[in-house]
Amino acid sequence: TRLQAYAWCREFLAGSWKLIGPEEFGIGPVSGGLSNLLFKCTLPEHILSVGDEPRQVLLRVYGAILQVSVGGGGVDSLVLESVMFAILAERALGPRLYGVFPQGRLEQYIPSRRLRTEDLWDPDISKEIAVKMSRFHGMVMPFNKEPKWLFGTMEWYLKQISELTFPEEEQLKKFNHLKTYNLQEEMKSLRELLESTPSPVVFCHNDVQEGNILLLAGREASSSDRLMLIDFEYSSYNYRGFDIGNHFCEWVYNYTHDSWPFFKASLENFPSRQQQLHFIRHYLSEDSGRGGDTTHEEQARIEEEMLTEINRFALASHFFWGLWSILQAKISTIQFGYL
Repeated sequence: TRLQAYAWCREFLAGSWKLIGPEEFGIGPVSGGLSNLLFKCTLPEHILSVGDEPRQVLLRVYGAILQVSVGGGGVDSLVLESVMFAILAERALGPRLYGVFPQGRLEQYIPSRRLRTEDLWDPDISKEIAVKMSRFHGMVMPFNKEPKWLFGTMEWYLKQISELTFPEEEQLKKFNHLKTYNLQEEMKSLRELLESTPSPVVFCHNDVQEGNILLLAGREASSSDRLMLIDFEYSSYNYRGFDIGNHFCEWVYNYTHDSWPFFKASLENFPSRQQQLHFIRHYLSEDSGRGGDTTHEEQARIEEEMLTEINRFALASHFFWGLWSILQAKISTIQFGYL
């Protein structure tokens, strides 16, 4: 929909975007999204900028996504995501927002590459992810602060799953096998375990995997500001332990595998105790609200408690994305071994 993209850029970006014809308008696909279509739109070289309008932007066109309204009071989740995106942009924690419309939005195009699974194991990168996550968790956002998202979403997923069926024999067999693990009962025991596990409620990203972290182009390897978190569609107030535990689970999964099921799980890559402590220590040192004068004993106790908290919440990450995958297997058009 080249003409539609041209119209959006013309209307929302103004400046020299208003002066070019559709034949001069540059557009090309960008790889990356698991649920959206991404395009890079550019002004031709010979057109001079009129003001400070961007010369290139990222056009995001929404795909079929699981619409869940949990504690959002029925507010369309895309509206919430746009508000969140705009606030994060203003606070320089995310890309700038240039336009929002029902079918998608125009964002700042950031020369970068997404991280790869093996980048997560790099101590310097892991340190910066911990710092960025800690800052994200420190934000006050205009959203419901009750931590309903995790179990509210999983209950909704379970309800959808209870009404599902698959036409394909192969998928149906896997699906029926999954259903033999009394999922309702599993969720009940998970809830009991997590209710007895203290974890602060903070504003969480909820999907800090390598594909949602940009390594910015042109930053020195020694720089401590090379990364940017993106894709906030799952962000909400939630338990801190989930965000960190979920991130640790992502060390295991590589989604760039080029043959079926298009991901590879290497359980041996789950962070070791030392790697987890490395992350926790940088996370805590950024969290200035804690006051920096804790004794050695106190620090050790906090770290031990966090290790327990994170590893228990990692179980919720497996369960959450497991349920998500069953539903994606039904609705997604992307080639991926969800089941």
